Amino acid sequence: MKTSRYYVAALAAFLIWGFFPLPLRQLTVYPSGQILLFRVLLSVVLLLVLHAVGRVGVVRATLRQYRSASRTEQWRVAGGTVIGGLLLMSNWLLFIYVINQVSVQAGSFAYLICPILLSLLGFLLLRERLRLPQWLAVGLSALSCTLLITGDVRSLLMSLVVAVTYALYLITQRIVQGYDRLVLLTIQLLLSTVVLLPAAPLLGADLAAGFADTHLLIFAGILSVGFTILPLFLNLYALNGLTSGTVGIMMYLNPVVSFVLAFWYFGEQPRPVELWAYAVILVSIVLYNVRGRTSQQVDAVPSQG
Repeated sequence: MKTSRYYVAALAAFLIWGFFPLPLRQLTVYPSGQILLFRVLLSVVLLLVLHAVGRVGVVRATLRQYRSASRTEQWRVAGGTVIGGLLLMSNWLLFIYVINQVSVQAGSFAYLICPILLSLLGFLLLRERLRLPQWLAVGLSALSCTLLITGDVRSLLMSLVVAVTYALYLITQRIVQGYDRLVLLTIQLLLSTVVLLPAAPLLGADLAAGFADTHLLIFAGILSVGFTILPLFLNLYALNGLTSGTVGIMMYLNPVVSFVLAFWYFGEQPRPVELWAYAVILVSIVLYNVRGRTSQQVDAVPSQG
């Protein structure tokens, strides 16, 4: 019975992330930078409150762990956290833009191919070994992209950029494994805030106008609480009783739900070649997960732009 709680938590987390386009589409009239700024600001405030209320001991333990580490490890953790924060901010910004200005399908496709792209980047950057089924999955993913490139090239390129930024973010988080992920996420979002505030005009964001806009604050709050902090907590809780590989397989529920929304709720009509491409990518996912996930799977990290 106890294990079932972890399964329910993991399923709930990815179901919530799958419905992410619903509140995000309520903000299509706002610049992507404005949405990003307030999602980050509200998420930071919430995380700081959570740490102050119930996680002071965890924060102190993480700081002690970092201070007692070797100088080499300190540089590695600091570098992975900073670079990871910039990649996460970029991924969130791009995902918001893709969902609101391109299509829900494009955003969903990005997270569908992300685990396979992560394996390829892990091989290229970290010299991680790939099994034969994974190489076949990479090849089928390339075939899927080739099919899509015969149609809307812009959508495909945007999907790939979103997927690459998130996959690179996951790779940076492999470098800092062993540290509390919620503490690291808070640091990364604080760093993002430091970058976003002075860059706000370049991104079309206006801090004063945003705080005076009730509609923006409500839906940015929904994105921060309901679609960032809550599913992240559920994901972390699930990893207390499930392997990261099991949770990783459930990750595919996220883009599948988004695809269903794209077709049945938002009325996006796929072309025949797109349906073939999606079928090919589903086959590649099955191949990728043959005989279970490898050690390349990382622990839970924030998903959804």
